[in-house]
Amino acid sequence: MIKRYSRLYKVLISQFFKVIMQSKVDFLMGLLGFFLTQILGIVFLYLIFDKIELLNGWSFEQLIFIYGFAQIPRGIDHLLTDNIWLVAWRWVISGDIDRYMLRPMNILFQIISEKLQPDALGEILIGCILVAKSISAGVSHITITNVILFFLSIIAGTIIYTSIKLFFASLAFWVKISGPFVQFAYQMADFAKYPTEIYTKSIGFIITWVIPFAFVAYLPASYFLGVENSLGIGAYIIGVEWIIAIILGIISYNMFQKGLTVYESAGN
Repeated sequence: MIKRYSRLYKVLISQFFKVIMQSKVDFLMGLLGFFLTQILGIVFLYLIFDKIELLNGWSFEQLIFIYGFAQIPRGIDHLLTDNIWLVAWRWVISGDIDRYMLRPMNILFQIISEKLQPDALGEILIGCILVAKSISAGVSHITITNVILFFLSIIAGTIIYTSIKLFFASLAFWVKISGPFVQFAYQMADFAKYPTEIYTKSIGFIITWVIPFAFVAYLPASYFLGVENSLGIGAYIIGVEWIIAIILGIISYNMFQKGLTVYESAGN
């Protein structure tokens, strides 16, 4: 099964690349646009720290690390699963889901593997640059353990992003268009680019335990930054992150599968 779907994924993605290579200018403009969007977020931080030295005890280099750390899983999710947005905005109400139901393949696999979103490379690149810059400034130390935990956290964070997106997109099977719900959830993700201590307790609770984007960036980043300077605590934080990722993944996939059972196509 895994071998078959891996082969199918390669075939489908290769077809997608043939399509985007027909319009190289659009591809480059989209990539540049996302890159500039991320640059504006960094400029915002520079403007804040031009006036103050610390933000609730956090230095500029530490915030840059958290910001960059948040961008990497978000960018990977954006790169690999961007088609889920179309389920939320128009594929349910237009009946486009029909074509996936006619093929002898997992429907969610078909939706995800139909395309990549190359624009997301700008997010991933900016995230890597910011993390590397912060480490070079001495806010974190590179060890084998930290590298392993770093990549485990990135993978879990990507699953959390995708699961939250899939959950709210699946609401479209009942409400027809759920794009605003997905958009709202992703706007909440912007709060995870900064320490939860700078927000009110209610916002901190929401982004930690309701829509748990804090586990994607701030909480694991606090270990790498030495705020929680204990390997046991770091392993615990990333372990909880993985538990949340698995639970959200199961819930969102079951939500999607349940939605398919009530899907009514477009009608006349």
